[in-house]
Amino acid sequence: MPTYPGADATPLSYDDTGGDGPPLVTLAGGSGRHPAYLGDLAGLGRHRRLITPHLRGVGRTPLPADVTLGSFWRQAADLERLRRHLGVERLRLLGHSAGTRLAVSYAARYPQRVGCLVLVTPPVTWLLDVASDVAEVTERRRGDPVFEAALAASREGLARRDDEGLNDFMTRVAPLGYATWGPAERAHAVLGRFSYAANRAWPGVDPPADLARRLAAVTAPVLVVAGAEDAITGCAPAAALTKLFSDGTTAVLDRCGHYPWVERPQAFRRAVDDFLDARVEE
Repeated sequence: MPTYPGADATPLSYDDTGGDGPPLVTLAGGSGRHPAYLGDLAGLGRHRRLITPHLRGVGRTPLPADVTLGSFWRQAADLERLRRHLGVERLRLLGHSAGTRLAVSYAARYPQRVGCLVLVTPPVTWLLDVASDVAEVTERRRGDPVFEAALAASREGLARRDDEGLNDFMTRVAPLGYATWGPAERAHAVLGRFSYAANRAWPGVDPPADLARRLAAVTAPVLVVAGAEDAITGCAPAAALTKLFSDGTTAVLDRCGHYPWVERPQAFRRAVDDFLDARVEE
């Protein structure tokens, strides 16, 4: 069980697939979800070294007494300690969903330490005042009884504010995250339990008001991967996020929701591999 010293010197756990080449640090979303749901990212981990932190309050890493250390803004300092621990000049980061908030925070705080960013189905409204197309995506799905039940559950909210209540809620709303609800999607939806405490701590510190402007200092290449049928974060806002960076591109995958490596594994791998292969650091 490898660990590294966090910003407060607490040992923080991470998973390491091993292998040669520059590490790719993968950040789970949720927020507060165990990174088991990332799997090997459609085989990405079979030929690349993936480093997956257990974020504060998740998996083998406990939530500290000072819960503000579990906020996405403050955990960026943990990533900087991870970079030093790995002995690399720049971090190559892949974040999914809420994990992209941490990736973006790191980029804003340490722009010269970013090797590249892969932002998968990122939420954007917390950062930018842009119109979302979630309503349009939802409308296209109306009439599907499984989707309708999940939509109704999302409006009801949590029945209990603890781990069991959060995990029950996320199970009921899970079909919203996929363009279809087949065997692979159902199997994936139960991977990676959520921590209620970590989920609550995640937004506990407000990032600076000029965060979006700070991203202009990031010169590293950025790839945003969006699902055309993502009823969680939408698809259209991804383009707006890309424009915050000097070297940003967007890959939109059709017939895809919030989990591209599950729903469109070959297209996801092709987009990410092509991006990373062109930017492997010597």
